[in-house]
Amino acid sequence: MDEGRPIFQQIAERVENDILSGALVEEGQVPSTNEFAMFYRINPATAGKGVNLLVEQGILYKRRGIGMFVATGARERITARRRELFVLEYVAPMLAEAASLGIEPDQLGQLITDQLTAGRLSEKETR
Repeated sequence: MDEGRPIFQQIAERVENDILSGALVEEGQVPSTNEFAMFYRINPATAGKGVNLLVEQGILYKRRGIGMFVATGARERITARRRELFVLEYVAPMLAEAASLGIEPDQLGQLITDQLTAGRLSEKETR
């Protein structure tokens, strides 16, 4: 667990990550709050808070007496929200810094391409 963020948010993010990776599928059942609590060794109320956050966002839904399930379209909603956050948290500050350094858009594009290429090369070298 990440000490810097509330545990319930970390639980919600892990469920989202499982949905994005395909480990949890749309209309598939997710572990109960008690199962999350046991697995992560946390209070069931904390696990419930994370799960309920996803219910409020329309990522999960409850079937009374049966359990929690991944909503249809959950993957797309998660992806769209995370893309918006990516732009706000990474792209916008990067563009502002690039502008302050006099880096032109085409130069910035080349820097990004170079970094991606270098990353692919280092991945191949470690295999």
